[in-house]
Amino acid sequence: MEREAAGSEGPLSEESFLQLAQAGVRSPRFTGLCARLVGELRALCPLEEDLSPTSGPEDAETFQIELSGLLQELHCPYPALTTGAVTARLGSPHACLQLLYFLSSELQAARLLCRKRPPAPPQGEGADAAWRELQLICQALGGLELAPPAPQLLGDIKSKVAEALSALPHDHQEMAPLLRAPLMAPQWAALEGIRQALRTEYECRKRMMVTRFEVTLQAFLWSERAPAHGAALRAAVSPLRQVESAAPGVSLARLLAARADASRIVSASTGRCRHRTSCAINKVLMGGVPDRGGRPTEIEPPMPTWEKRREGGAGQQRWGRRGKKKK
Repeated sequence: MEREAAGSEGPLSEESFLQLAQAGVRSPRFTGLCARLVGELRALCPLEEDLSPTSGPEDAETFQIELSGLLQELHCPYPALTTGAVTARLGSPHACLQLLYFLSSELQAARLLCRKRPPAPPQGEGADAAWRELQLICQALGGLELAPPAPQLLGDIKSKVAEALSALPHDHQEMAPLLRAPLMAPQWAALEGIRQALRTEYECRKRMMVTRFEVTLQAFLWSERAPAHGAALRAAVSPLRQVESAAPGVSLARLLAARADASRIVSASTGRCRHRTSCAINKVLMGGVPDRGGRPTEIEPPMPTWEKRREGGAGQQRWGRRGKKKK
């Protein structure tokens, strides 16, 4: 407990509690400390009753009336603070000291419960994405507790990452971040605009591919074998439609997570890449297929053959009509 809750500096000690208890309920310092403790308690747990500090001895009776309802809501286990005349319950220094210990212990318990309680995820698309990224970071760092306050959580994450990086060899450069230059707010806004443009382009391309797939599927269903195998084809395609999502999962957090090895351009035909991409289907050789042509430089087109005009045909009659001169 810190004295900041009481409006002064330095740590609170048992002697400080004793001095405030000796001053009693008619002291603004005593009532101010009680009001501050209750204010912090209300911020951590829902309470209907509140407690207001006093400005002088004349407000002591109002303070004790408010305190009576508060202690009843908190289910105070001390009979000296909950029974008897309301204005006489804090008549002794012992009762005032008991009240300070009760409120401080309730506040301490509320802080512990709040720290162990899983925080509610923030609202909004951007907040949800940040929350998911924090969850993944905490899981990757060995089950780091995802709990407020946020500055303390970010500090714990930073120390965990620094500890993991210190265990790597000194010449290990692949874990270095790809983006090392600090960015200002306008630059982050420009990056977000680029991400949104790429996201729109990706969604458009994916919708086009899905439409082409649908057209191809309809073409298969037009065949003569479709009545016999159409149900099996639809059953095979249905799970793919359920899991597909047009929205990409790439965010600015992925940019920050990119390491230096992501900037290396490696040929897809190298031995290291082929070790990962090679499979049994690469070794299947296709058999003989019909020649579809399409090679004008290799195959000469056939020359047209001239045939003799048929006598008495339509062509001769047409030419005969054109040959006549008008008189």
